[in-house]
Amino acid sequence: MIAELSKEGTVDDDRLRLMFTCCHPALAPNAQVALTLRLMGGLTTAEIAHAFLVPEATMAQRLVRAKAKIRDARIPYRVPHGAELPARLPPVLAVVYLVFNEGYSASSGGTLIREDLCREAIRLGRLLATLMPDEAEVKGLLALMLLTESRRAARESGGGPVLLADQDRRLWDRALIAEGQELVRECLRRNRPGPYQLQAAVSAVHSDAPDAAATDWRQILRLYDQLLEVAPGPVVALNRAVALAELEGPDPALRLVDALGLEGYSPFHAVRADFLVRLGRDGEAAAAYDAALRLAGNAADRKFLESRLQEARLRAAR
Repeated sequence: MIAELSKEGTVDDDRLRLMFTCCHPALAPNAQVALTLRLMGGLTTAEIAHAFLVPEATMAQRLVRAKAKIRDARIPYRVPHGAELPARLPPVLAVVYLVFNEGYSASSGGTLIREDLCREAIRLGRLLATLMPDEAEVKGLLALMLLTESRRAARESGGGPVLLADQDRRLWDRALIAEGQELVRECLRRNRPGPYQLQAAVSAVHSDAPDAAATDWRQILRLYDQLLEVAPGPVVALNRAVALAELEGPDPALRLVDALGLEGYSPFHAVRADFLVRLGRDGEAAAAYDAALRLAGNAADRKFLESRLQEARLRAAR
């Protein structure tokens, strides 16, 4: 699919046009994002439900209502112009972000990474940056995807995921890192921080460190503090707790995590398990890994969690 700028300054791209159509303000914000994820063809209803942390049946009902709304309101199939663009941009960015996330860490199936989704999300991010060059959050999202994608070659080994701290950083793509860091610097110069810019800045800090031990966790914690101010939510708080554990130890981080109410989210239990291992509470860690395993839908994630579960059980039995 080839995209180019038209004489009117919009992007002639079928998928981008579909995204802006589905993100019409006549639809509720969550419905805009969910419907676009479904109609773009990459994500199933179950995968979208996973992204929103809701039951699949709930998501299916939202999608049906959104489709009916588009039909009944006769929403036109086009990229909006001028003053219409800013209002529709946030859900469009959310769609691109969630497509990339599903590609980089698939919620189901036999592989950890879906390269097709990663490539498509980055392609759309570049188109949006061309369409709206003055929007800092567009550049922030593109930077976030590029910096995350730069680690892909080091993220998987033997069919399972490799944690960031254990990755061989020689495999990271330095060209993508350079491009992503330059975009982050452009965002910083604008001084209008938003959620994608702040997440990109976190990734930029990681990419600056030659090894895990050199990571500037204090800077990362400050960035998560800012992120919680502009985009509060339990998943952001969970990621912040990981940074806090690196600075103050797992005990205060565990207390924060236990108050988040994310019991239906596999990474929540995996993070808890890691903290519990570091505290020497292997029996509790095994239970947490077991909970994470039961919620994991991806075969690669399950393989990793099964290995960690067995290790925790062995230590607890000694």
